[in-house]
Amino acid sequence: MVSTAQTPDLAAIKARQRQTWASGDYARVGAVLVLISERLCEAADLRAGRRVLDVATGSGNTAIAAARRFCDVTGVDYVPSLLARARERAEAERLPITFEEGDAEALPYTDASFDVVLSTLGTMFAPNQTQTARELLRVCRPGGTIGLASWTPEGLLGEVFRAMGKHAPPPPTGLASPFRWGTEAGLRELFGDEITALTATKRTLAFRFPSVEFYVGYMRDHYGPTLKAFEAQDAAGRERLAADFAAVTARFNTSGDDTLVMHGEYLEAVATRR
Repeated sequence: MVSTAQTPDLAAIKARQRQTWASGDYARVGAVLVLISERLCEAADLRAGRRVLDVATGSGNTAIAAARRFCDVTGVDYVPSLLARARERAEAERLPITFEEGDAEALPYTDASFDVVLSTLGTMFAPNQTQTARELLRVCRPGGTIGLASWTPEGLLGEVFRAMGKHAPPPPTGLASPFRWGTEAGLRELFGDEITALTATKRTLAFRFPSVEFYVGYMRDHYGPTLKAFEAQDAAGRERLAADFAAVTARFNTSGDDTLVMHGEYLEAVATRR
């Protein structure tokens, strides 16, 4: 029997993603995620002088964290405006980081170019997950380290994306969930026998905002996926989306007062390249 399943148009999906991440101001969102990058660099046991690549660097959090540890750092991303912000931040700290435009699914580097390959909340959103994993492995030297931080499917961001998904068309058939990267089983599937070891640890990051309403507005204005979700709605739809977003946020709030304190779960994973 011939399968009728459609292959998703990954090129079109990637083009839309690039527009999404270029919208809003992801650097404002990334500013509250710095601790994840610092922790990942410690988990990867970075040593001074190591050649480090930060894939999907965004506004440079992990590249900057690695450079603070005196590594030889390159950050790559496919959104020029985010690279511009990353360069501004590195210049402000006088950190010698190379930032280059490039695609996680086709990294512009030769085989085994880096001792350590990192990605924080980035590669998980690449549409072709198998190819992305292949590229991380390819540019990492044998015996080198791959370190990843990815949101877990059952955590705060998993719930946020499900809330937004209620107000959006279903994802293309055949497209795997980005939250696959936030599970140990998913990473083992992606890397297969090309790694000799994998340590996966669930961690949480505390989000601290003035209020639930402030957080909803902050994400609506600055986080590309949320901004686009709101833009796609009519007035009534925006109200429903805001209400669902606020409900998720309130459910995770542990502040006990008028402010917002939430703990977002993510998977910190460190693998050794065969």
